[in-house]
Amino acid sequence: MNNSFFSNFTPKEPKFFPILKEMANVILVASDLIIECVKNNNHESAIEFYKKIKEQERKGDILSAKNFDELNSTFITPFDREDIHHLADKLDDVTDFINSCAKRIVLYNPKEIPASAVLMANFIKDSAVCIDKAVSELDVLKKNSKKAAQYCLELHAIENKADEVYENFLIQLFENQKDAIELVKLKDIMSELEKATDAADGVGKIIKTIIIKYA
Repeated sequence: MNNSFFSNFTPKEPKFFPILKEMANVILVASDLIIECVKNNNHESAIEFYKKIKEQERKGDILSAKNFDELNSTFITPFDREDIHHLADKLDDVTDFINSCAKRIVLYNPKEIPASAVLMANFIKDSAVCIDKAVSELDVLKKNSKKAAQYCLELHAIENKADEVYENFLIQLFENQKDAIELVKLKDIMSELEKATDAADGVGKIIKTIIIKYA
């Protein structure tokens, strides 16, 4: 029997994995840039880092739109199409929050970036590395899901550490910061960093859902 007809309905897995991998790489690049942005307490430098992060954010948006278009034009997908869509959205969220943080640093021009911001930025980088590794495992998930599951656990552990740093920062901020305007600025900047780690953990949760369904 000629199987050419049925081969037309074979899942075109390579369509989605490279897109998701590129989105993970965008997060990696943006995470390096946000570390430098918060380490350099200089407004001119912050503007330049924000421009570079914004370029990554736009790239992420283009990739997210491409993923959506592919989902709409593919009859059979390697995983549930809603899970692929949610995964791409959550990957994009991580980059969006990194961009949002850099934007606030530029707009607010705080007198000093707290050391906690550097810690949070490094947590984002750690999360970006885990995300990149986890996404790289998606194309072999049905054969072996152990590595991907471990990266998801690491993402959750990083998010817990980031929450602790953020909570301690807030305690110190409200106790010691006497300038109300600076207080609002710093709280808002740190909040975006914390949201980025939350979104990264969200990526792990979606991948765990995929593992449960298909591994």
